Amino acid sequence: EAVALAVGLQAAAQGAGAPGAVEGIAEASVRALAKVVQVMPARLRRRVQALGAVTVPAGWDTVGGAARETVDPEVLTTLALACRDTERVRFSYTAAGGEQTGRHVEPHRLVLLGRRWYLAGYDLDRQDWRSYRLDRLAAPNGTGVRFRARELPGGDAAAFVRAGVQSSRTGYDIEVIVEAPAAAVRERIGRWSSVAEIDAGRCRVRMTADMLEWPVMGLGMTGAEFQVISPPELIEWMRDWGARFSRAAAGK
Repeated sequence: EAVALAVGLQAAAQGAGAPGAVEGIAEASVRALAKVVQVMPARLRRRVQALGAVTVPAGWDTVGGAARETVDPEVLTTLALACRDTERVRFSYTAAGGEQTGRHVEPHRLVLLGRRWYLAGYDLDRQDWRSYRLDRLAAPNGTGVRFRARELPGGDAAAFVRAGVQSSRTGYDIEVIVEAPAAAVRERIGRWSSVAEIDAGRCRVRMTADMLEWPVMGLGMTGAEFQVISPPELIEWMRDWGARFSRAAAGK
């Protein structure tokens, strides 16, 4: 429970730049985290400090609409220690298609990208760098074997994970012009989307989604007129929903 609390505080501190984040959350989270860590037993303190040392926040711009996944704090801290101590790990991993395999990896960094945690590491069986979603990873165990750290391509763990997510992502890229000030739109749907000001009364909203139900509902929550730029499928959904809402309003 103590580790879970510390992980939550650290995530809040690192995600403070996210749209919709509470002002001052980073400073408050850092102060609270420092107090919690001070009173932890040495074993737990070591795990939490390792997590802080090897985690790279990667921002929110590419993951609007992604689901919030649950990650076991024990998985996080075990991998954090392995990253810090350059210790090879083995774990079970479930691919997007449901195939489960065993992995033997030299862990490099943990990356917090939007609402998901990832591990960037060198897969010894595949002889290549990979990124792994932690909600699909189970039973990580250190092997006791140390390794000489390899150079990550590009040198930036956040950029490496983000590129992998973008190349493998399925779903829809949503782009909409909303006839409302950016600040007002961020207040309503900024937590799940990227909002960029065009002028004082308009903004551009981008998000990604596996299904179109959420963008339809989210855009309705803005309370403003908007124009769909892409994808065309979203326009068809709008027509269908609009017709049904119109019939309901007419009592038919």
